[in-house]
Amino acid sequence: MAFVVNDRSYDPPDRKLVVICLDGSADEYLDAAFDRGRMPRLREIAATGYRGLARCAMPSFTNVNNTAIVSGAPPAVTGISGNYFLDTTTGQEVMMNDASFLRCPTILAAAGGEGSRVGIVTAKDKLREILSSGLTNGITVSVEKAAELDMSAHGFETAQTLVGEPGPSIYSADASLYVLKTGAALLERNLADFLYLSTTDYIQHSFSHDEAGALEFYTAIDKWIGRLVDTGADVALTADHGMNAKHLPDGSPNIIYLETELTAAFGKGINVLLPITDPYVVHHGALGSFATIHVPSGLDVTTVKDRIAGIDGVTEVHDRETAVRLLELPGDRIGELVALSGRDVVIGKTPEHHDLTVLEGALRSHGGRYEEMVPMILSRRLSPDYKAKAMGDLRNFDVFDLICNGTEGK
Repeated sequence: MAFVVNDRSYDPPDRKLVVICLDGSADEYLDAAFDRGRMPRLREIAATGYRGLARCAMPSFTNVNNTAIVSGAPPAVTGISGNYFLDTTTGQEVMMNDASFLRCPTILAAAGGEGSRVGIVTAKDKLREILSSGLTNGITVSVEKAAELDMSAHGFETAQTLVGEPGPSIYSADASLYVLKTGAALLERNLADFLYLSTTDYIQHSFSHDEAGALEFYTAIDKWIGRLVDTGADVALTADHGMNAKHLPDGSPNIIYLETELTAAFGKGINVLLPITDPYVVHHGALGSFATIHVPSGLDVTTVKDRIAGIDGVTEVHDRETAVRLLELPGDRIGELVALSGRDVVIGKTPEHHDLTVLEGALRSHGGRYEEMVPMILSRRLSPDYKAKAMGDLRNFDVFDLICNGTEGK
């Protein structure tokens, strides 16, 4: 059942396969849970299989990395550079939440085309359509639409019927648990054998790695990961991005209002676009550590770049050509400049653009370099060749390569 996707070959073993994207899970969340005995199953899996770190795609956002993972390719190939981009032909900011924006085939669609029974379960419905692009042999479910999506073609009415309980609020720990419960139900009822499960980062936006809310969440996650392994499936876990506190000592958000600063320096016309923007503003208030800047004609790009580079809290500024090369971004979906900020800093547009009252608690977010490294865990050991590969620049979008091609006993 070997197949090729985006110039990479995949040869899955004759076993059920599960890849989990544990949204927002910086490795310190797993460390904290392991150290306190909260994740005995995953700790055992890591000890007998493989555990390491991988570098995610930039910007370190959800849509960017989920599409990279299921494509085995960076954003320059997938075309997904964020949750939003500026369509320069219309002048409109557009949300990239459907399959029409994806520029390449996916591993999931290819596996389905070769006879695998593919299952895709997401927490947020914004991912469901884009991840199921080209899929003709599979089941796709989102927690947000657990009561609405018609599953009768697969032998059950809705996801709620399959799981046996109502779908929870997306703003809850239960949303991620429901993803794993649905995946386990699909495996146990022999409805799928090639699964991609993508959770939500509500807990990571809400709690640091060592706080009770996070530890309780990872304790619950461990049970369901164990349940997936108990079906006989090979399981791989990675993340789309990490997470960091982005606030001042008094708890207020630590924000660079970049468009405000650039307007004061150069006048109106510069558009700071924030690719983290999506409907889930309770998570992050549309504030992350990455921005793309559209500079109007007549204004010198290098002058604007130098002005941004001098702002305290900005860690990188790249022109378009450099961003395409260094960050592997699609050049037509970014601005003339791209800026990243520090571990505890986010980039905003203007104070008027962001309704900070929607935030629950102190701001925690992602998007920059400081959320770039994520865990990689497999339930089987890597073969010698892949051990050597994992010692190099391992990417989170290598996960299907590892689980399909790189384990012992294939």
